[in-house]
Amino acid sequence: MAAEQHVVAVDVGGTSIKAALVDRDLRAVATLREPTRRDGEVADVGQIAELVDRLAAGHDVVGAGVAVPGIVDDGLGLVRAAVNLGWVDVALRDRLTAQTDVPLLVRHDVRTGGLAEFTVGAGKGADDALFISVGTGIAAAVQVDGRTLGASGYAGEIGHVVVDPGGAVCGCGTQGCLETLAAAPAFARRYEQRTGRTISDAAGVAGLLATDPDAQAVWQDAVNALATALLDAVTLFGPAIIIIGGGVAEAGETLVGPVREELYSRLKFQRRPEVVRAALGQDAGRVGAALLGWQAAKS
Repeated sequence: MAAEQHVVAVDVGGTSIKAALVDRDLRAVATLREPTRRDGEVADVGQIAELVDRLAAGHDVVGAGVAVPGIVDDGLGLVRAAVNLGWVDVALRDRLTAQTDVPLLVRHDVRTGGLAEFTVGAGKGADDALFISVGTGIAAAVQVDGRTLGASGYAGEIGHVVVDPGGAVCGCGTQGCLETLAAAPAFARRYEQRTGRTISDAAGVAGLLATDPDAQAVWQDAVNALATALLDAVTLFGPAIIIIGGGVAEAGETLVGPVREELYSRLKFQRRPEVVRAALGQDAGRVGAALLGWQAAKS
């Protein structure tokens, strides 16, 4: 009897790399997690290959998928720029394929999460969908007529839509980007600016919403900013469903509900999308990378 086939799913981050051996039902049967190894400021591509080889040992591994932050050309498997990894124009797919001898696909991490949500998650069955990840940064995956938009790696940077022209300067150098108001670090920073009191994160702000007017103001500013950016996205792409994921979305309806209500109040002629929380949560990256692995196996 032939051995069961598997793929390896890898989620690369600036601080850690997570990898899993995944079966055809998208279940992780083995996992590894390591701090991201670096040579100075540059993350070591070889570490990814090592994780793939370790998980593949003794198994019939037919493909691998790798999710990476930054500007990633999915078609070429080329990382044009990944600031947190110190990479510029890294031919990641070709290098990893040569080192592992496993068919492999590389995709932007949020588009990988979007692939998972569009295929087996909250957006399953929707040809027109948008997945937005609200975490340390903010980015989106957009599916139109059943096809995910890539634009050689430049599509989906919704975190850098300007929502507050007179606002704070973003890390990208532009003034008033969505990330300055609604990315995870913005909640604690803006609360401290208002009150002089330190708070740990967005979840800490959420925990004060019942009683603290300053927390309410910071939260509402984020809701308004998200609704502004999503209105642009709805007008441009016409999604039937908007899926909100990422760490800040762990607040559930505390975030999703007000964003839905604010967005709906602004719609005029546009399609009225369903607005829901992501179904896969922290597993979206792994599931999406596994789906890439199965795609690689067929190519």
